[in-house]
Amino acid sequence: MHSRVPSALFALVLAGGVFLHPTSARAHTESPPFEIFFPQEASATRFTSSFGDYRSGGRRHHGNDLLASRMTEVYAAADGVVRYVGVNRLSGRNVKIDHIGGWSSYYVHLNNDNPDTDDGDAPWSLTVAPGVEEGMRVEAGQLIGWVGDSGNAETTTPHTHFELRHDGSAIDPYEILNESYGKALLEEEWLETRLGHHWPS
Repeated sequence: MHSRVPSALFALVLAGGVFLHPTSARAHTESPPFEIFFPQEASATRFTSSFGDYRSGGRRHHGNDLLASRMTEVYAAADGVVRYVGVNRLSGRNVKIDHIGGWSSYYVHLNNDNPDTDDGDAPWSLTVAPGVEEGMRVEAGQLIGWVGDSGNAETTTPHTHFELRHDGSAIDPYEILNESYGKALLEEEWLETRLGHHWPS
């Protein structure tokens, strides 16, 4: 679990004109009543606004794809209870966490490959972190699993499809993610410079 970067440092750097991602044209209409922790190792991740984009079969994209190398760490976006750990044809190996106020987050296409392969046959110990199971309480920023390409992402760049829902309805998470991404980058930089911690490349 990560310590938080001092908020004053975040405000200072932001005031200096740090530019992260362009603002999405499709603003989310609701925000959760709690802070969202960026759900992946930020320095290893890139993403754009893709909520609502068309997908195969006429489907719409109900989240944002956080692109990163296989086995990049995936974190709980907020405090909550793990409600689902499982697998299906489209989502592959995935986790759902319920939060307060009818909010929930989804982490889709988690890793299913053994090291240095694309075999789709990895043990679940390479998908979710130890102890992550249905009914488990988790805290914001807690390691829950690792990036992969399971499900219908097998032919794409490894990524976590991150979804945020309120009372079952998908909410465009881009602006919320963009803000938390900036804070996470600053925290990783602060930890590296102040504590001598180096994040995996």
